[in-house]
Amino acid sequence: MSVDLVEKPSPSTTTPSSQAAALTVKPLTPILGAEVGGIDLRQELDAQTAVRVREALLAHKVLVFRDQPLTDDEQIRFSRIFGKVTPAHPITNGLPDQPAIMQNVKSVMTSRVNELDAVARQQLRANSKGRRLRGWHTDITFVANPTSVTILRGLEIPDGAGDTAWVDLEALYAALSPAFQQLVDGLTAVHGRDDARIGYTPQPRDDGRTTGPFLSEHALVRIHPETGRKSLFVNPVFLKYIPDLTDAEGAALLDYLFEEQAGRIDLQVRVQWRTNDIVVWDNRNTSHWGPLDEIHFAAERIVRRTTVDPEYTTGPTGFRSRQIVGEPFYTLD
Repeated sequence: MSVDLVEKPSPSTTTPSSQAAALTVKPLTPILGAEVGGIDLRQELDAQTAVRVREALLAHKVLVFRDQPLTDDEQIRFSRIFGKVTPAHPITNGLPDQPAIMQNVKSVMTSRVNELDAVARQQLRANSKGRRLRGWHTDITFVANPTSVTILRGLEIPDGAGDTAWVDLEALYAALSPAFQQLVDGLTAVHGRDDARIGYTPQPRDDGRTTGPFLSEHALVRIHPETGRKSLFVNPVFLKYIPDLTDAEGAALLDYLFEEQAGRIDLQVRVQWRTNDIVVWDNRNTSHWGPLDEIHFAAERIVRRTTVDPEYTTGPTGFRSRQIVGEPFYTLD
């Protein structure tokens, strides 16, 4: 899907640099995703090449860079072409010597022990709203200023497993009827996260900040700050309710939107990882699920993540996101 930028750079009359001339961008689907080749991310990108990579991200939303054996420092340097680097996560600490990098290890995640006893777990289930959430989410929408771009590196990837899928939330919005668009344009939604409540109390943060609970309010339709395009800002993992609707009305609307998000395979791209791959995605207009095949393989999977530029969100009515409980996110740069 092509993208008309709100502010396009003027055509350059200078000869492209050797890096920029070598860069290739091959779409993965007509809607979403592209594989970028011809550059070595271990080398610092010159200004022309950095601009082309950022333009490719706006156009394709998900970029795959194959066979890029970066160090942690090189990943952080590459991340900075997209914006100011943040801490690893609002709840989870980064690596001891690299606070900007969050490491996800499959064996660690699957071996976590829930702190709630059997009765408490039954009470939690009885008082929670059950939905078929699957794993689709947009990163950290429980803060008022979620990060703009995510950079993920495959440190250890099992053969033929550990895939991630993305869905284009702009295309999902565009697929709605004009009447439905008018309805969702005027709504907001409350997003939240409270790990301790569900039996997984986080470790204290190294920076002394809160680990939750978090609650924020966003427009249900988000306007991209660079392209001006609208997208559905739906997040099955963190979106809790719609304030202006009754619980029954909100549940019916969200169930429909979540099913559309999961079921519109024509608006999705699925990436099969390999070790040393880098995937970059626009967190402002996509949702992802990964590893979506986690229950089907036992091998180890380790990825390292960086994020940049937390931004408050804005909707079609001018509603600006707000923090209800907890603290907004921040940058290290």
